[in-house]
Amino acid sequence: MTTDRVNPPELSPPTGFSHAVVAAGSRVVFLAGQTALDTDGKITGETLPEQFERALGNLLTALRAAGGTPADLARVTVYATDVAVYRAHARQLGRIWRESAGRDYPAMAVVEVVRLWDERALVELDGFAVLP
Repeated sequence: MTTDRVNPPELSPPTGFSHAVVAAGSRVVFLAGQTALDTDGKITGETLPEQFERALGNLLTALRAAGGTPADLARVTVYATDVAVYRAHARQLGRIWRESAGRDYPAMAVVEVVRLWDERALVELDGFAVLP
């Protein structure tokens, strides 16, 4: 896959995301929403950073199982039950992202939701990737 991350100077400098990602490849992988579920189907972690780390790990596990890498991510949407809490932990969440997925950021959005499927879940990530 080839990607071109586009961050026009007319827009605010992105921090932890890219404004646009142009991806060319032969396969598109659509990644289902992932929360902090363990292998027994139970939410792990009490804090948003703990749950974010597990949810991101689950998303990347699904991506790797489909033959992709974090650099193949073209788009990720983060659903948070409290954007103010998400913003308060932004530095820590950014560190978790960089340690798990690197610095080739996909196009991203954070959306506040009333609740997620599992009532204990604080965050969910979904997205898609373009593979070679």
